[in-house]
This record gives sequence, structure tokens and C-alpha cells, in this order.
Amino acid sequence: MEDWLLTPGQYGSLMVGARATVQLLAQAFVLGVVLSLIVGVGRLSDRRWVRGISFAFVEVARGISSIILLFILVIAIPILLGDTFPWVRGQPVIVMASIALGINMGGYGAEIIRGSILSIPKGQTEATIALNLNPTQRLRYVVLPQAMRIILPPMGNLTIEILKGTALVSVAGGFDLMRATGNLESSMLAGGVIGVTVLYVNVLVIYFVMAQVINSLFRLGERSLDKRFQQREGRAALPISTTQSAGG
Repeated sequence: MEDWLLTPGQYGSLMVGARATVQLLAQAFVLGVVLSLIVGVGRLSDRRWVRGISFAFVEVARGISSIILLFILVIAIPILLGDTFPWVRGQPVIVMASIALGINMGGYGAEIIRGSILSIPKGQTEATIALNLNPTQRLRYVVLPQAMRIILPPMGNLTIEILKGTALVSVAGGFDLMRATGNLESSMLAGGVIGVTVLYVNVLVIYFVMAQVINSLFRLGERSLDKRFQQREGRAALPISTTQSAGG
């Protein structure tokens, strides 16, 4: 068993890389969720130009490979716009990588949100119109709370896919778990193929654990939402039961 373990110092180096990966994922996730919500709702807008822009964003974000988008933001844009906007050149790779992954997540997430909203029964929307709620109120108080139960499972899967995509950052010169692994690999080559194999098996386990943590958090959110809806349904059914008992 000990043959498959690394030294404390090597684990320490991997943990530094893992923290950088988690930071990158968190930044990309926040941007991705914001873009998903804005673009997903925009795809259902009554205004044709809003639908057009949202559709174009989804197609571009999903159509461009993550690594190509990463190189555009990390390498091409600083070269093309660096003279006009000097601040672009000074941005850390991890920031530009977060934007690239966030855009990619936003393209796929927007379709998740759009599909989830469309799955809500039309009667719910018609009821909000009858109550004279404006579009923002309909979305906030009626549509999104119900859609969240549908959104969370695929959004959790998408987040895990973005976690896997963070490994591309090392190719563009950023520091993450894979870059830390590469640094260790160069120092372990003298130990032969077995040592490098052990290293990558341990890295695989670290990625697996991070993915399971994400999966558990989303499942926790799903259970929390289910409990809330069950409580609301129970409170809504109580007056009806009381009325029927009184009538009997």
C-alpha cells in the first residue's frame, strides 16, 4: 500500500496546486452562473434582438473549444489590445482562464436554465400574469424557485465538467493542480515509470475527491429544495383538509 503513496512534501505541493484549481473553479463557476441566468432568460425574451444576442452567445460559447478560447484570452487579446488597454497585459493567467471557463459554462448553463424554465407548467405563468406581476417578479417568485429543482442536477454535472477543464490552464502557463503535477513529475523521472504512475494515480484520486465534493453539495441543495417544496405543499393542503372536515 505504501508503494502507492507519495511523501508529505509531495502531497504538500499537490495541495497547493489543488487550492489553485479550486480558486479557478470558484471564479469560473460564479461567472458561469451569472452568464447562464442572464443568457438563459434572454433566450426566452419577448424582444427579438435580446433573443438574437443570447442565441449568438450560446452558439459561440458552446462552439469554441475551451482551450482555443483560453489561448485567445491569455495570449491573443493581450497582444492585440495591450497597447490600447495596458491593463489587459497585467492580468494573471488564472483570471483570464476563469473568464474563458466561465464563458464556456455560461453557454451550456444558459440552455439548462432555458429548458428548465420551459418545463414549468404554463398555468403557473398564466397565474402570475393574472396576479399582475411584472416579468421580474414572475421570474423571481414563481418561475425560478420551481425551475431550480430541475436546474441543479445538470448544473452539478456541468460544474464537474468545468473542474476537468481547469486542467487546460497549465497548457497556457497558469498554475493549477496539473502544473504542480508536472513540476513533481520532472523531479521524479529518475525514479522510473512506476514513480510517475504513482504520482498520476494520486492526482486522479484528488480530482475524484473534488468531483465527489461538488456532487455532494449539489445533492444537498436538491434535498433542501425538495424539503422546502414538500413543506409548502403541506401548508397549502392543510386549509383544504380543514375546510372539507368542517363541511362534513
